[in-house]
Amino acid sequence: MSERGGLPLAVVISAANRNDHQELETVVDAVTPVVGPVGRPRRRPRTLHADKGYDYPTCRKALRGRGIIARIARRGIESARRLGRHRYVIERTLEWVSRFRRLARRYERKAAYFAAFAQLACTVICYRRAIKLGLLTHNNPK
Repeated sequence: MSERGGLPLAVVISAANRNDHQELETVVDAVTPVVGPVGRPRRRPRTLHADKGYDYPTCRKALRGRGIIARIARRGIESARRLGRHRYVIERTLEWVSRFRRLARRYERKAAYFAAFAQLACTVICYRRAIKLGLLTHNNPK
């Protein structure tokens, strides 16, 4: 799961033969609290944009139960072009993660090791974005 700009919020490792909608609750619950300006940290996103693969009553019910507004494309009804701008962000984030060679081809046999490398890759992605936005300074001694 990523935020609107493409920064990863949560990483969950699952088998390749599982449908995405079966892991939705696990991914939403894996989001850590986001600290805002004042008040209690926000634990869950306000809205969640998803493609047609998540168009199941169980997904909508799970999101509604958590107080999340579901923006899920309906199979056979909504045009894919309207959702395309949100989907591009996710595809770009997955591309950033796949640039890490260790994750492009799975060398680890244990899921815990693979999850650790995926978390590390997401940390590096967030660090690079913070430098690019000027939130951190990158002093490289020579």
